Amino acid sequence: MNQMKQLGLSSFLILLTFQVSAQNQNSIPMTFAKAYEYMNANSHVLKQAGFEVQEKEADQKAASGLRAPRVFVTATAVQMADPVTLDLTPVRDAINPLYEAVGKYGNFSGVPNPDPGTSGAMPVLPDKISTQVVRGKLQDAQATINAANWNQMIQEDQFAAVNANVVWPIYTGGKINAANKASRIYVEEAGLHQKQKEGELMSELVTHYYGLVLAGQACKVRAQVADAMKKHLFDSEKLSEQGQIAKVEFLHAQAASSDAERELKKANREAAIIERALQNTMAIGDSSNLAPASSLFILKSIEDENYFVDMAMQHNPQLQQVDSKKELAATGVKLEKSNYLPTVALTGTYDVVNYNLSPYVPQWMVGVGLNWSVFEGNARHRKLQSAEFKEDQVEQAGLKAEEDIKTVIRKLHQQLRMQVEQLEELDKTLEFAKTYVDSRDKAFHEGLSTSTELVDANLMLAKVKIDRLQAMYNYDVTLATLLQVCGNPEMFIAYQSGKQVITETF
Repeated sequence: MNQMKQLGLSSFLILLTFQVSAQNQNSIPMTFAKAYEYMNANSHVLKQAGFEVQEKEADQKAASGLRAPRVFVTATAVQMADPVTLDLTPVRDAINPLYEAVGKYGNFSGVPNPDPGTSGAMPVLPDKISTQVVRGKLQDAQATINAANWNQMIQEDQFAAVNANVVWPIYTGGKINAANKASRIYVEEAGLHQKQKEGELMSELVTHYYGLVLAGQACKVRAQVADAMKKHLFDSEKLSEQGQIAKVEFLHAQAASSDAERELKKANREAAIIERALQNTMAIGDSSNLAPASSLFILKSIEDENYFVDMAMQHNPQLQQVDSKKELAATGVKLEKSNYLPTVALTGTYDVVNYNLSPYVPQWMVGVGLNWSVFEGNARHRKLQSAEFKEDQVEQAGLKAEEDIKTVIRKLHQQLRMQVEQLEELDKTLEFAKTYVDSRDKAFHEGLSTSTELVDANLMLAKVKIDRLQAMYNYDVTLATLLQVCGNPEMFIAYQSGKQVITETF
């Protein structure tokens, strides 16, 4: 029977070793720095923020085009109720009697002699001949007047035209300058928003990466407890069979071993959940098993609070966004003031092609236009007041943000110190817990201690180990959050690989 148990246990260990080896073969050893590279290259959040920057840059280029002339083509097709005509028959009827009377009865003299051969001897025609010549010309003119069309067509009732137009603003009271400045600020804001997202993702990466490290170490601790409880169960069974301990001690060992296995399975499940969260942060597929190659750590020493406060005042993206909001609010005030000023633009139109368009319409026109809204009720004044209030509002929001960030930095810095203190105390407790387990194990085998006391000693040792790991994990997450608030999240890698690092040890 004992041989069968040993054979089954050996088969189980061989199968477990094979499974672990297979998992290790599929695992990807990943340092934190490498995970950071993966995240930056694959993160959908960062790609979205990058596209936002590109969007604002395109808007900025569009705003710069407001200074250039605008050229556009218009096409018009018109159907009128009636054609447009100009009837000058009354003018003809008014002058025709004059031509008729003078052409018949007028007497004229002093008409120059048109004949070059006789003009020297007779430079002026005689009165009779002068009268005939002038009357003849007046009668010819009357005939031309009567034969002319005195009812002119100005515009057909159907016509169409295609025109090329140009509008070039030369003065807008500052509106174009304000639009360009606002677009530049929006680009800066998008860049700061991208920087903020990078900081948030860094903190998220630290949380999940070192969370997986913590979970893996917790699994090792739980496995150590499970192994200890199996050994204790084996020893209890032997001592019970030999009558050295009561049956109840063996039953307690069985319960403790079962509890240890349950906690180990739970720890493995939690590690799998955290691993999936890390894969999501890194934007990689869930088919790859990640094996963190970096350890939990703390720093021997770190700069004081004022160092991080000064850093945040210069680099915190939220404070920088407040500065952009201030500049944008000031630009809004200038824009509202520009509404009191006129807009001047050069304009031009060229007739490209037309159908039945009046010949009296010119082929091209150029000019200068002015648009000046003199009175709009009280709307402009109220809008200007609103813009000024917005400026004051952003100023106060900036002051509040500065105070909040200073408070957060001091809180996080204190938490770092607290975790270091906790770790120092846990290191002392860890040595005591190891010694206590050894003494209880010896006492149990000598019949001087119960199974409950030995189990409690092992559980206390496991708790101290996990508490120690948790303190280091809290330190790492707090450090990442502190650097995020300071606006330099990438400094975490420098701290993590620096000379001041102390990693976890058991």
